[in-house]
Amino acid sequence: MSKGFMKAGHMPTLLSAFLYFDLAFMVWVLLGPLGVQIAASLHLSPAQKGLMVATPILSGALLRVVMGLLVDQVKPKLAGTIGQLIIIIVLFIAWRMGVHSYLQTLILGMFLGVAGASFAAALPLASRWYPAEHQGTAMGIAGAGNSGTALAALVAPSLAIAYGWTNVFGLALIPLITVFIIYITLAKYSPDCPPSKSLAEFAAVLKDQDAWWFMFFYSVTFGGFVGLASSLTIYFNTQYQLDAKTAGFFTAACVFAGSMVRPIGGNIADRIGGVKSLSGMYVVAALSLFTVSFAPDSAWTALAMFVVAMLSLGMGNGAVFQLVPQRFRKEIGVMTGLVGMAGGIGGFYLASSLGYSKQMTGSYQIGFLIFAALVIVALIGLSGVKSRWRTTWGASHLTAAKI
Repeated sequence: MSKGFMKAGHMPTLLSAFLYFDLAFMVWVLLGPLGVQIAASLHLSPAQKGLMVATPILSGALLRVVMGLLVDQVKPKLAGTIGQLIIIIVLFIAWRMGVHSYLQTLILGMFLGVAGASFAAALPLASRWYPAEHQGTAMGIAGAGNSGTALAALVAPSLAIAYGWTNVFGLALIPLITVFIIYITLAKYSPDCPPSKSLAEFAAVLKDQDAWWFMFFYSVTFGGFVGLASSLTIYFNTQYQLDAKTAGFFTAACVFAGSMVRPIGGNIADRIGGVKSLSGMYVVAALSLFTVSFAPDSAWTALAMFVVAMLSLGMGNGAVFQLVPQRFRKEIGVMTGLVGMAGGIGGFYLASSLGYSKQMTGSYQIGFLIFAALVIVALIGLSGVKSRWRTTWGASHLTAAKI
């Protein structure tokens, strides 16, 4: 990390954004690591398991738009405060009253989506403090909070074995309340805070084709990341008969790799340009997903393939958000919400399609192959827009950032 970066922006706010995002993501995907125990307790089919872990992702995707609107109306810190209070109350109710049916898991999953919407508050909270040449690194650090998904995979299955899976919701309140206090104390509003926009101005963003390109690119990188994070515990348990605790460890290794490289992806994008770095990451992701679709004989081989996939997807997340603030700096609140929504929808598609693929064909292969094809489509799309981007809003005489 350069001295210039350390002197720019506001480090306490960046730390607060990271912690808020981290714990929110831990909660958002919590049903995935608990999926083996919940499925055994409620006697769920493969398709039901897939939809159960996909529901928070879809809910979070849609709520990111709502959070994006809220951020532009009441500023990122207050929007994040509201989101954290809601999820604390929801988990307290789930802990004290219990979850007793498949329908109740879906309802809980819908409310857990509020945690997934944290993306639309945490990233603008950090981004608005930093100049263009440090956006990739700053957004990468704040976005590395998606490592919370690794925490969930690492700890939740073991806690469920020791205390019962319902009590995991109560135990999650301890770090959530701690981070909430840190967030309230340290996070500050940026002096570079754009004025609130009308709904018509929000809709106008969608008339820009670049907005749709960014939504698609992120639906592949983040959608792949969060879809795998939610599904791999069940996958390793079903495909390789690993127990819930070991499957959680395998998942945590994959997710940890993908989440911790997000700042590196942003930093590389700052150095060589977001388009070039994202293109390379798409190639690696497509190859690894294609390979793993053939279900290697060894769980360790599959683990290695998934780690490679998550590394490329995680770095791709950082690269996308090196580009978005350059193109939509004045609309970063709403664009973070829209792009984040698209990322969540990509994750919902992958998680649910894997469940349906398993139920209908007895194998996860079709689910992985179709998503690998989507990665290739994204690569082709990126190749198609890069020349226009580099000669318009990304031209060297208009921005200090490399596109």
